[in-house]
Amino acid sequence: MSWFGKNFIKPTLTILRTELSFALVNRKPVVPGHILVCPLRPVKRFKDLMPEEISDLFNTVQKVSNVVEKHFNGTSLTISMQDGLEAGQTVPHVHVHVLPRRAGDFEKNDTVYEVLQNHDKEDMAASEKWRSEEEMEAEANELRKYFQIEPFCR
Repeated sequence: MSWFGKNFIKPTLTILRTELSFALVNRKPVVPGHILVCPLRPVKRFKDLMPEEISDLFNTVQKVSNVVEKHFNGTSLTISMQDGLEAGQTVPHVHVHVLPRRAGDFEKNDTVYEVLQNHDKEDMAASEKWRSEEEMEAEANELRKYFQIEPFCR
């Protein structure tokens, strides 16, 4: 069972789960392929993670980054963490944003940070802009295929 802040995350919305971390599709992606990677333990701030959680979190970020860049035909990545309210963190659970990037996806490259800061601060009434659970599950199913372990061969 995975939680993101106070939100229960259905297994159908996760693309990878490790011993200490999990990755999930985003309900309102900034760019196609915008994924969140979180520690399993619901820790509010990065400084409160244990060393083994940090290691697992960033190993998971690296695995997920490689997949989403390839799957969404990215040529670069934005990997970002908003650590605390003043930094723009809206869910009090450490999470890393992984965004596959391409030339021209924003008119000004650094606009991505402004969009990230504000993308999920809308009123719940604006939830019609969010993806449906079916859309999110379809994306998670596609991405989850990349993480299947190949059978051992001699």
